[in-house]
Amino acid sequence: MSGSAEALDDLPLPMAIFRATHNSYSGDVEGAKGSIAYQLDHGVRFIELDLHDNGYGTARDYAIGHDSPGDQVDHRGNPASNLLRDWLGVINAWSAEHPAAAPIVVALDVKDNLTDNTSYAAGNLAALNEELISVFGSRLYRAEDYPAVPPTVDALRGRVLPLISGDDETRSLYKRDTGVSPAIAINGRGQVVEVHDSGSGTLWYWSGVYGADRRVTWLRHGRYDSGVTPAVALNDNGDLVEVHQSQNNTTLWYRAGHVGADGEIAWGTARQYDSGVLPTIRFSDVAGTRLREIHRSQSNNQNWEWAGTLDAGAKTVSWSGNAKTGDARHDKATSAGGTSSVHVWTGADGPTPAQTLRVNTDAFAGDRIRYPQVAFDEFQQGDSAELRQGALFYAASAGESSFITDARRAGLLVRGWDFDSAGQASDPPANYPATNHPYDTWYQDLLSQSGAVE
Repeated sequence: MSGSAEALDDLPLPMAIFRATHNSYSGDVEGAKGSIAYQLDHGVRFIELDLHDNGYGTARDYAIGHDSPGDQVDHRGNPASNLLRDWLGVINAWSAEHPAAAPIVVALDVKDNLTDNTSYAAGNLAALNEELISVFGSRLYRAEDYPAVPPTVDALRGRVLPLISGDDETRSLYKRDTGVSPAIAINGRGQVVEVHDSGSGTLWYWSGVYGADRRVTWLRHGRYDSGVTPAVALNDNGDLVEVHQSQNNTTLWYRAGHVGADGEIAWGTARQYDSGVLPTIRFSDVAGTRLREIHRSQSNNQNWEWAGTLDAGAKTVSWSGNAKTGDARHDKATSAGGTSSVHVWTGADGPTPAQTLRVNTDAFAGDRIRYPQVAFDEFQQGDSAELRQGALFYAASAGESSFITDARRAGLLVRGWDFDSAGQASDPPANYPATNHPYDTWYQDLLSQSGAVE
């Protein structure tokens, strides 16, 4: 690939070649790369940072390192700490000082499974999203904004594209979530809360907002209890009451809480209120203080009801009026607030599992319940079909020339890692030949001949 700088600027992104490094944080500890700033100064436009979640609860940040935090990290010319935010800050500062530079891809090679972090505070993927947004601000180019017609290199100058690599479960659960017996509630302000059972007795929630685009943007995700068959009610103040059945018996429990503007839920204590199965709940007054709960008897098909009064400050409910009822249980999978409505269900979306959580609004059907797609999700050789679905970035060891060339010819962006000899070059070459030796003559000559963009 060759041509004038102007011609290179006009290239669609998937057709361009960029200098790239492997394990960029390792500097001269592994290979000869120099500091992150030095790499960027010398035309590298793909930076790889391995990250761990060890100690997130204390540091409120992820840590850089190969096999463990600090492993193979070269601090010379780089941040003195191993904290991800500090390393992202170096890239952001460089990008701010070089607004005409070609787009920088920041690959986060996740070494620990982030899906076992059970809340935002524990460092789940919502926390990773927020860190990327807060560090890069307007320079961040989100995966969800990538158009059907690929943008040109020139259109993306000065931008940073985040990419999630590494742990395959983390990459999968960034794109979708699964569960059973989902329930949902929306209030008149557009706040939305979904609850579900994992299928193995743990209860999880998603919270989000119904936006002007008439879709739900999900803000927070976390585990909140143990049990099965949950249901939830939500009032216009953001107060909620959740009910569920114990996993191992037929006791019924509730938890009250409050969802904030950021989607974070402050939960009250779990309290038993009855025995039975399949509980459902709704607010029954405009003020959002009175509740009606309906569940089925644990021994027959008779439905029973409770009236409840919420004390939002104490996060407790006073129950009264327990009696049989001929009314059906509430439709816990559907909710309306003002002129907006939502419906939750499970179903495969192409190659995703049958228990993939999906949501309909009054305008759109079948959206996945998942994290906002701030980062791109990498597909690696040997991954599942669901990780391939919709992926823009592909990756394999540099020696896998067939995989690299097939992906390039399909119009995708491809990384070949450990690209450490000219003999590994493919035709067409990887967009990001990620090397440990970016200043060796063979690499410089090869990238120049390929028309690498800076």
